[in-house]
This record gives sequence, structure tokens and C-alpha cells, in this order.
Amino acid sequence: MRPTIGTLLFALLMLATACRRDAREDIGAEVHRTTPYTLDYPSYFPQPNIPASNPLTQEGITLGRRLYYDTLLSRNGPFQGFACATCHDQDRSFTVPTAGTNVLAHVNLAWSTHFLWNGKVSGTLEDVMRFEVEEFFQVDAANLNAHPEYPALFQQAFGSPTITNDLVIKALAQWFRRMTSSNSRFDQYMKGETSLTPPEMEGAMIFLSEIGDCFHCHALPLMTDNAFHNIGLAASFSGTDVGRFAVTGAPMDMGAFKTPTLRNIALTAPYMHDGRFQTLEEVVDHYSGGVQHSASLDPIMTKPGTITTLGLTPQQKASLISFLHTLTDETFLTDPELASPF
Repeated sequence: MRPTIGTLLFALLMLATACRRDAREDIGAEVHRTTPYTLDYPSYFPQPNIPASNPLTQEGITLGRRLYYDTLLSRNGPFQGFACATCHDQDRSFTVPTAGTNVLAHVNLAWSTHFLWNGKVSGTLEDVMRFEVEEFFQVDAANLNAHPEYPALFQQAFGSPTITNDLVIKALAQWFRRMTSSNSRFDQYMKGETSLTPPEMEGAMIFLSEIGDCFHCHALPLMTDNAFHNIGLAASFSGTDVGRFAVTGAPMDMGAFKTPTLRNIALTAPYMHDGRFQTLEEVVDHYSGGVQHSASLDPIMTKPGTITTLGLTPQQKASLISFLHTLTDETFLTDPELASPF
């Protein structure tokens, strides 16, 4: 029996549908799929800058975490045998005590636009990771390409088994954005989940008022303004102590350094760019009565009549330090997802 026109049309329709399905399946097989990751932070935090060219993914963060803890990054550079984590311990808010300097903590850098003490690198995390990969560690992608596991991990994260420095930069930038601290007792207080003791509350009032003047540079909620200030550590400057001036050449930047975040500050001694202070008590004493005047001293550090002392009482100092301890985030310090994967 000869097929009817209707039967032929139906057969052609089914064939066309199958062809379209096969085409979709073929195309789908070539599309690289990752698992989106949503950064968790309180509503009172500003929105971080996440470039569209490097969205957060679970695969990218997993890869960046491994690279952060792997000494393979420094195989050919001047810091052979080092990993990022060598100088950044989780239980110390990702810093380490070092004589003659202060290793800036790796915390909440997703909200930073200036990096390193003098702001030598500005822009995004991708920009500072390029500095770390190409200048500091001098990463040789050939070492990663020859590794038995990394090509597959880069394939999962970026859809390419061929590893380049650009992909290493992207993976590390994603990991640094994941390193978010936002669950200190002070955060819990801000969210109405706990209360502060009377000394802690008094310290908060000192911190957030002209009595202590801390809030001008250590602004809520990140506890930094991501800017640079000469806070009166010296009356004259030379060598690395010139700070931001080495980058800009501007006289008013002489002796100015990046404002570090105060989150987890009780754990990140020594303090100041040169690690001159070993305790929070020494830091508070400096601001209370040790500020030295210079032509580039930040106006924030002065009072009417060019007085550069706060003159805090012993009780006020103790209360201020009590408040600073409320900025410790135990969740951040003990989160197993931030620990070494090895």
C-alpha cells in the first residue's frame, strides 16, 4: 500500500524533530557547565565587585583553594617551597607573625580596590593575583600542565585542560573572594543575635565617636576605608617607610599606608606595616599619646589646635580593646572549607 501524503508529512516531521534533538545534544556536549557559587555576606555589607569574565563557581573556588595551599606555584620563583598559605595561617586570620614587617591578612579582599601596604597594585582581585602569579611567585604553567591532577581540575573549572597563567589568576581570585569573614560577635550583635558586655559597648562607643576617632579610617562594616593614611608613626621617612609616596610621588602620601581591616585584629599581631607593635595595648597607646607630627600627617590624626593626642584613660583603653576582641570571627578561623585540602 502506498503511503499517504499525511503519513509522509508525519514521517518528515519526526525526522526533523530527531535531527534538531541530535543537534541540541551535540551542541550541549560542547558546552562547559559549572556550578554557580553565591557569596554569603550580611545585608549591611556593600556588594563586592565580581567581574562578569570571572564569575564565582564551586569548581573555580575548589581549584583556587588547592592552588593557594600548593607549593607547586613557587617551583621556579625566588620563593621556592612556598605557598600562599606559608605566610597566611587560617587560625591567625590568614597571616603570620613576621619580624620587621606585618603580613596583611587575607580577609574580605573581595571588597578591596587597593592591595599591599603601599597600594602598589590597584583594581580587582584579578589584578593583584596577576602580580602574585607573574611577579611574586613567578608561576610556570608548565609545572601545572605536567601535574597528574591539575589539567582535569582546570577542565572542570574553566573548560580547558591547557593551563595558562590567566586561568591560575582567575582561580585564585575566586578563592580570595570566598575568604569572607562576617560572623564575629559584633556581626551577631549587628544582626540582633547577641548582646555586648558593658565594657565592650563602652569600647564600641569610643571606637565610633570622636573620643577614639577609630571609625574615620576603620569604617563599618568592613573595618577599613581601603584608603591610605599617615598615622604619625614617625616625623621623617626613608626607605620602605615612605609608604604610598613610593607609588604616587605625591608629598601628602609620604608615610601613608593602607588601612588594614580590624576584623580578627586580636589575632594578627604584630601591628603596623613594619610590625613595630606586638600588642593591641601598644597600638592603642600610640593613638592615645604617641602620634608624631610631620608635614604629611593625616588631618584625621589631629585635634583642634594641632593636638595629636587622644589622651584616653586606662579604663577607656581597656574598653576599646575589649571591643576590638568582638571583631574575632571564630567561624572564619575554623571553617574546614577554608582549610588546606591536602
